[in-house]
Amino acid sequence: MHKKACVAMLLAGGQGSRLGILTQKLAKPAVPFGGKYRIIDFPLSNCNNSGIDTVGVLTQYKPLALNSYIGIGSAWDLDRMNGGVFVLPPYVKEQGGEWYKGTADAICQNSNFIDRFNPETVLILSGDHIYKMDYSLMLEFHQKQQADATIAVIEVPLDEASRFGIMNTDNEQRVIDFEEKPAEPKSNLASMGIYIFSWPVLKKYLFEDEVNQNSTHDFGHDIIPKMLADKRNLRAYSFRGYWKDVGTVESYWQANMDLLGERPELNLYDSKWRIYSSNPPRPPHYTSTTAKITNSIIAEGCLILGEVENSVLFPDVYIGPGAKVKNSIIMSGAHIEDHVVTDKAIIGRKTVLKQGTVVAAKKLDGQQKIVVLDIDMIIPPHTTIEASLSCSPPEDALCKREE
Repeated sequence: MHKKACVAMLLAGGQGSRLGILTQKLAKPAVPFGGKYRIIDFPLSNCNNSGIDTVGVLTQYKPLALNSYIGIGSAWDLDRMNGGVFVLPPYVKEQGGEWYKGTADAICQNSNFIDRFNPETVLILSGDHIYKMDYSLMLEFHQKQQADATIAVIEVPLDEASRFGIMNTDNEQRVIDFEEKPAEPKSNLASMGIYIFSWPVLKKYLFEDEVNQNSTHDFGHDIIPKMLADKRNLRAYSFRGYWKDVGTVESYWQANMDLLGERPELNLYDSKWRIYSSNPPRPPHYTSTTAKITNSIIAEGCLILGEVENSVLFPDVYIGPGAKVKNSIIMSGAHIEDHVVTDKAIIGRKTVLKQGTVVAAKKLDGQQKIVVLDIDMIIPPHTTIEASLSCSPPEDALCKREE
């Protein structure tokens, strides 16, 4: 293999348990987003747009759909003769095999893969964030500062800072303190889970960490604090722009709603920074004379006869006459029959809502929870659903499809 200046490693193996029903049957990076994308499309597209052509994708939890989706990487122009995208699941070695024990262990177990390209730097990415970012600018900053590690940071509201890894820096953007999800954060400078390391330096720390029985083998908990204790040159790279951690149902729903509007902060229509995806060809969408659509994303293959407001519809969705879909995310192939009402709901792929069904939580103190329905469900006519529902085929009658 030819030497590469930088190899990207994309951590895509997390279970994403906080997303509940959405990740019961597939990995978080494979969760659909924005009418035609999956979450992993964003870091993969960012790599291509930033000129990084070698990406290792580390999978573990329910990897089948994700592996199939990535394929040989052609959708993101990463099907290269020298480099490209590589799916890297845990594997059995001469001494036995085991699941990835943490983010640092996942990279350590694949150090041989990185060594094949003999890179100067390694870019570590998470597969569960929605954003557009030019990694080449961060790499330029890393090289100019002659850093051992550079961490991308973004300012977050102080009352939310305890959800993130929080950094304190000096006037030269040198990291002087780092705390992973502190109860009482000292600043609002949050780690975005995007790191650039000098590969020789990182490899040394990974191998030392691997034999440390007290380690959790995690970048935030172990590797970064150890490098700080050793007074390594760690720098913070400030990012200004849209970035959303879609780790919860609420943040996932909000990130989809953020796409609506004439000038959304995350512009998917920017021809200079395309977000690529892998989708089969479909016919165009159709809206009948009875349809009424406002402030919504409608993907290809949809057939709309009812009302759609402030919603995101994935491909091949049917909205029947008299139906009202509001503040909702409707996954591909869902069938919404006549006079159905959904409000602040996420309807799973190929789920059928029979006529007259209502899917909406009651408002309490002006607040309304999000209702999530699993994939491949059938909800009987005139049913009212106020809380999320999943199904376990074949015993569950709600999971059976019509003949």
